[in-house]
Amino acid sequence: MKKLVYITLVMIVFGSAIQAQKTSFKIKGSDTCLPVILKESEEFMKKNPNTSIMVTGGGSGVGLGALITGTTEVAMASRKMKLDEKLKMQDAAKAFTEKIFANDALSVVVNPSNKIDRLTREQLEGIFTGKTKNWKELGGVDLTIVVYSRETSSGTYEFFKEHVLNNKNFASSVLSMPATGAIIQSVGQTKGAIGYVGLAYIEKSVKALKVSFDKGKTYVEPTVENAKNKSYPITRPLYIYYLKSIEKTVNPFLSYILSAEGQKLVLEVGYVPLK
Repeated sequence: MKKLVYITLVMIVFGSAIQAQKTSFKIKGSDTCLPVILKESEEFMKKNPNTSIMVTGGGSGVGLGALITGTTEVAMASRKMKLDEKLKMQDAAKAFTEKIFANDALSVVVNPSNKIDRLTREQLEGIFTGKTKNWKELGGVDLTIVVYSRETSSGTYEFFKEHVLNNKNFASSVLSMPATGAIIQSVGQTKGAIGYVGLAYIEKSVKALKVSFDKGKTYVEPTVENAKNKSYPITRPLYIYYLKSIEKTVNPFLSYILSAEGQKLVLEVGYVPLK
């Protein structure tokens, strides 16, 4: 009887120890980062069954806002944290860490029926600020340009505005979409459409344009190789932000992403690895 009680107690203690080893955390933010972080999380959890990771999108601003309010432990972003966000973190006494985990080539896409296959930065600025309204102005057919963009909470929106539009405002006629997938779907279904997405989102339903940032002297296609050799002009780092208070919990996952295996997944999903 005593032996049975002892075995039962050992089993309870052992079971409690296993339960105590289980960890979980949430990751929220950039739709650009979403496919690769989902894949990294799936593979990591296969190797570490005692870890549970919940990943959701919504935009870089949404993810960083959730980090500030404490509704997520990790934020993924396609832009750097802004000064006002850093101040809010400071006011909330929340120390954080910033990590770059991959790079991306921001790609301009049109409907496949569009004969135009290249545009300069200046032409893109004209389109997205509303100065250029018809494809015939760019050597295309007589067709109204339908412009799609991400919402203002998106890091991709802010990066495009800063680096392609030279911080000029988007036209009021631009159609804001809640997610990158919605831009792909809309451009693929609309003959005169144009939009911008992360490299990994490009598929057969849209056509990626070559772009020139030297006023038409050189046009470069958005590819992993061109992003790696830095010949493609619209490249950007992708970030993960996390609270230092859960550093021990998150570090194994981040180490996996930055490992050779994790960076191989970055490439497989369609992003640009760090090395």
